[in-house]
Amino acid sequence: MKRSASINYIFITVVLDVLSLGIVIPVLPKLVEAFLGGDTGRAAQFYGLFGTAWAAMQFVFSPLLGTLSDRFGRRPVILLSNFGLGFDYILMALAPTVWWLFLGRIFSGICGASWTTAAAYVADITEPEKRAGAFGRIGAAWGLGFVLGPALGGVLGGIDLRLPFWVAAGLTLANAAYGMFVLPESLPAERRTHGVDLKRANPLGALGLVRAHRGLTSLVSVTFLYWFAHQALTSVFVLYTGHRYGWTATTVGLTLALVGVCNVIVQAGLVRTAVRRFGERRTLITGLLCGAAGFIAYGLAPTAQWFWAGVPVFALMGLQGPAMQSLMTRRVGPSEQGRLQGINGSLQGITGMIGPPFFAGIFAWVLGPGIGLRLPGAPFVLAGGALVVAAIIAERATRVAVGVTTGAS
Repeated sequence: MKRSASINYIFITVVLDVLSLGIVIPVLPKLVEAFLGGDTGRAAQFYGLFGTAWAAMQFVFSPLLGTLSDRFGRRPVILLSNFGLGFDYILMALAPTVWWLFLGRIFSGICGASWTTAAAYVADITEPEKRAGAFGRIGAAWGLGFVLGPALGGVLGGIDLRLPFWVAAGLTLANAAYGMFVLPESLPAERRTHGVDLKRANPLGALGLVRAHRGLTSLVSVTFLYWFAHQALTSVFVLYTGHRYGWTATTVGLTLALVGVCNVIVQAGLVRTAVRRFGERRTLITGLLCGAAGFIAYGLAPTAQWFWAGVPVFALMGLQGPAMQSLMTRRVGPSEQGRLQGINGSLQGITGMIGPPFFAGIFAWVLGPGIGLRLPGAPFVLAGGALVVAAIIAERATRVAVGVTTGAS
């Protein structure tokens, strides 16, 4: 299989993985509520627990899967994770109690950590100077999956609450089966690590890779701040827009679809051009600053129209991800790409655990009685500030030209 065909398969894999995840988003809370006898309050508590468990599995297992892919190759990890995710959706479709659903979310978090291995696959088969464009396509796959998934899930859930799980299982298993025949290995045996060091395969042990390469610590800090800021959007978006603008579920859904479409346009259409014209460093910093401007616009927008005007600006934050990935992959050797992507997945997982309660708590605090600061958009403003700090760190960390490094500094 040619390189372009391999990237196409990885692109489709990510689309289907995220599509399958998005399909169940509209129905999972309602299914939890049904198991709890229609008690919405308890359902909200359980659903929050589901989200924390999923993020915790990402935090723990992303480095492990990355390390395994460095040892045994990317192909088996990607395919086994896809098969596991497909069977997990079947488990959730058949779940007789809410605790079976919870078990399904745990397995989903474990198997879903394979997207880090997909990113390592892209790094394996793409020249360093072309990686930003390739990672842009992967980012576009995420956006496309989240645009289509919830819409399809809402339609299917209107027929039967368990139907989206069956469709997600069918799509995931079909893609895994197809990959058995068409997906080649991207990491040659001579580039693989020897043995599996479990001390390096956990989130804390994986940080040894960060310390071993010059400048990687700063880039990891930028990645952490990005994912932490991003949690503001997922944590308070619905509550904030409902409180400030009186949006209905339909308006929220259409706005999120608009955000997703703009993200796809940026990742698929602008990343490669921006990197070619301005370089990875300037593209990274521009993406972070545009994200900061977008968040602050969301937090200060007095009307819905002003909020929507901030969507295209916010979407330009999508420039930073591919540029960041490209810069980070240049700093480690071929046999360390899996561990690197595992660290990125772990960062996303830990911010998924600490970000939502932080931003939700800030939102509740500014709306509380006796608070002189009446700024409902404070979580978004703080997220924008975090991205400004990230841009400053990125500017300092990338002043020196980056080349591929294979050893410790």
